[in-house]
Amino acid sequence: MKESHIFKRETLVQQIELESNWDVIIIGGGATGLGVALDSVTRGFKTLLLEQVDFAKGTSSRSTKLLHGGVRYLAQGNIDLVKEALHERGLLLKNAPHLVSNQSFIIPNYSWWDTIKYTIGLKVYDALAGKLSFGKSIHIGKKETLARLSTIKEEGLKGSVLYHDGQFDDARLAINIAQTAIEQGATVLNHFKVNRLIKDSNGMVMGVVAVDEETKVTYSLNSKVVINATGVFTDEILKMDNSKSKNIVRPSQGIHLVLDKSFLPGKNAIMIPKTKDGRVLFLVPWHDKVVVGTTDTLLDSHSLEPKALDKEVDFIISTANHYLTKKVSKTEVLSIFAGLRPLAAPSDKSEKTKEISRSHKIIISKSELITITGGKWTTYRRMAQDTINKAITIGKLKKSSCKTKSVKIHGAIASNDKVQHLYIYGSDQEKIQRLIADIPELGERLHERFPYTKAEVIWAIRNEMARTVEDILARRVRTLFLDARATLEIIPMVAAMLAEELNKDELWEQQQIKEFTNIANQYVL
Repeated sequence: MKESHIFKRETLVQQIELESNWDVIIIGGGATGLGVALDSVTRGFKTLLLEQVDFAKGTSSRSTKLLHGGVRYLAQGNIDLVKEALHERGLLLKNAPHLVSNQSFIIPNYSWWDTIKYTIGLKVYDALAGKLSFGKSIHIGKKETLARLSTIKEEGLKGSVLYHDGQFDDARLAINIAQTAIEQGATVLNHFKVNRLIKDSNGMVMGVVAVDEETKVTYSLNSKVVINATGVFTDEILKMDNSKSKNIVRPSQGIHLVLDKSFLPGKNAIMIPKTKDGRVLFLVPWHDKVVVGTTDTLLDSHSLEPKALDKEVDFIISTANHYLTKKVSKTEVLSIFAGLRPLAAPSDKSEKTKEISRSHKIIISKSELITITGGKWTTYRRMAQDTINKAITIGKLKKSSCKTKSVKIHGAIASNDKVQHLYIYGSDQEKIQRLIADIPELGERLHERFPYTKAEVIWAIRNEMARTVEDILARRVRTLFLDARATLEIIPMVAAMLAEELNKDELWEQQQIKEFTNIANQYVL
């Protein structure tokens, strides 16, 4: 059965060939940009989003996979940020139940004072969630802690506090938001790079010049408002606007290691609230693996493929080993990934990223370019609402109220059966099963170490705007983040499927294999 053509690249590119005047053009297809596109189109504005590589290619696919208020921000006294994030977490569970789940976290306590402190602190966390609570926190004794966490260090353990937070698949949510925006009438394109801004005679931004990275065709596109939502690339767009502009973003690197489920059997996640350098460490069950992170390392530069530093890897392994009885070694790391947070650059030389702002910031340039930066995945919808509200306030768009609190994300169905791996597709699940029914060989698994099938690859190409092997294996089917070595083994097979679907030649296919092999090797420790 053929799916609707609305997600086909030809259809989307045709829309910009036929229309050169837009209400809103968004540069950047991460969580923030996609959120802005959905907010904008649902208010009735003619909306175009352009992403230079792929949706969530940068920071938005490299998170700790949590939707949370931030217990740490509570400890810092940032009540408003926590309250806003807990509210947004609740909305996401309603609007994308196929991707968001209620995850129980355990904070092991090795001193009585910690037990008291975290029991009281998490009661405040519960209260701030109000009606959208994920469940009450409770103190549990040593015996039950050990029953729930069979690999936790017993020596000195006094008990623990159990609380609830959100867990999700970040890149899958990004893809589904892109699909939702298109279904609502937006034009959303990946592999489309903005090279410069168009200005009128008064120096006001009135559009962009962008190139289709596949065909190399350049387009001039006019817009009432241009929004810069490019994360760690924010300053590059600001310099297109004004070459003398000062850097406003300081990238902070966070790395994660992915381990086998045997390091944390059971359903509970672990939160270590204070490591030896004051950071928080999470061990979270995710797609039948365990994600361990993160770090907070201020960098002076940024790239599309950041690399984990040796000291970051050592920090995570030694901290995990301080709390686990099953010891982690480098050879047991299945995948390693690094992401860059776009923190608002401090005015002084503060090296403590914990003190640099985590809340979002909207900046209006003299040219009326709007920049949205900072924030976190959990609050992406609120960030988008604030951004479009700002465009209305400065007179760029007509007044229209925000609709996204109740907009269901593509695929949204409430499913308690999250055992079978296809649950992540929500309402698209049965269409993938129909593909397999029509062509049984599509039911074959990609690799013995993955549950994923060939049908999911075909689905990603036809309906999820995947254009490269990396788009498929990093952000549609998440193999790169789960087991990098097994991923290396399936690259040629996936490249052949993609080349056939997109009608590309042998040379293109070999180039795809080469490019993605280089990237995938960086995820092997």
